[in-house]
Amino acid sequence: MRLENKLAIVTAAASGMGRAGVERFVREGARVAAIDINSDALNALVGEIGSDKVVPIVADLSTAKGATESIDQAAEALGGVDILWAHAGMPGPASVEDLDLAAYDKTIALNVTSAALGAGRAAPHMRKRGGGAIVFTSSISGLVGSMMSPIYSAAKWGVMGLGKSLALAMAPDNIRVNVVCPGLADTPMKVGFTGRSGDPAEAAANEAKIVAAVPMGRLVKAGEIADAVLWLVSNEASFVTGIALPVDGGFTAR
Repeated sequence: MRLENKLAIVTAAASGMGRAGVERFVREGARVAAIDINSDALNALVGEIGSDKVVPIVADLSTAKGATESIDQAAEALGGVDILWAHAGMPGPASVEDLDLAAYDKTIALNVTSAALGAGRAAPHMRKRGGGAIVFTSSISGLVGSMMSPIYSAAKWGVMGLGKSLALAMAPDNIRVNVVCPGLADTPMKVGFTGRSGDPAEAAANEAKIVAAVPMGRLVKAGEIADAVLWLVSNEASFVTGIALPVDGGFTAR
């Protein structure tokens, strides 16, 4: 098993890619603290996998209190930290015209600030255990601009810079830091990008445009992102740090 006896934290863990990550981490031998704002979904996850393998932690990671205290709680419950997948994020406003500053601030807080605070809180625990692995979730919108999601794109470029910078800063402590960059995924958050107006026809049209631009001709699956992250946090990637790994069917290869 690739993560035998490892202690892992996954944020935004109750659905989509995060849930797939929890499932894979547990399958590979880790004990996981699953952090999410949705208590019902967390309880369902624990019910399916088992409370001996998954510790549920309910937190609002868009707040500094939630982003820091949840990591502290996870570290205490697990008895340490080897792995952090800082996955929490949200689409954010679709335009900078008449920008809703409260929505803007929440988008930056959840996508960027929670990742920075989480890494800062987890790193001392990793150092005590001789090292660790951190993965941030950016996006293809952190590699190329997004005309539909400019604030999200700005946030995910920030996540990219954070990951690369921390890879340099934490390397002496044997803490590897990498970034995964999903394409549009077939998850519950998909409609937040494609159908902000609430019009199903608009959502379907936008999705079709995106799929048409993907050389492999489809959306990425949640499990495919989780598999990439599993590799990044495993010993198979022991000399890999500071990379941004697109999992996008070739979208950014152009």
